Amino acid sequence: MIEPFFSNIKIVISGAAVTKPCRENVHELAYEVGKEIALHKLVMLTGATTGTPLWAAKGAYENGGIVIGLSPARSYKEHVKVYKLPTDYHHTILYTGEGYSGRNLLLTKMGDGVIFICGRIGTLNEFTIAFEEEKPMGVLVGSGGTEEYFMEIVEKAKRGPGKIVWEKDPKILVEKLLEIVKIEIEEKI
Repeated sequence: MIEPFFSNIKIVISGAAVTKPCRENVHELAYEVGKEIALHKLVMLTGATTGTPLWAAKGAYENGGIVIGLSPARSYKEHVKVYKLPTDYHHTILYTGEGYSGRNLLLTKMGDGVIFICGRIGTLNEFTIAFEEEKPMGVLVGSGGTEEYFMEIVEKAKRGPGKIVWEKDPKILVEKLLEIVKIEIEEKI
């Protein structure tokens, strides 16, 4: 049997589409996360949006990775004209027609793991979905926005620590998350 060039492991990038509340160098950090995902031959899933997901997509795309976007729109036309979202740095975009909250649910459930970079309300939504679904999660600590509240939310929820990697370094974050994802996949077989 021929080994595939890429693994079937899918990592979702969740993060602020508008990066005003984020750390100053968040674009570079997101790019590095994307690059690491590409170097590990993982498939990246994004919300086909701007901000940190787009910079992570760029990092993966420019380093030979595969990037798939899930749009809240029903069509390319709606994606670009109504939602005003980009199509750059994605190999394909799937048009869900589910709006933002529906797209967030589909996107989060489709991934084997989820990485959070900065964030606003949509990222918080994806964080709680991933936690509830018991997904392996990686949080880029210090990236800003709603990310600053994730640890407190987990503690106050009193549901256990979850399967969460808390890390400042993009390379280490991807590597530690990948370890957890591989264990999860092995346990399901």
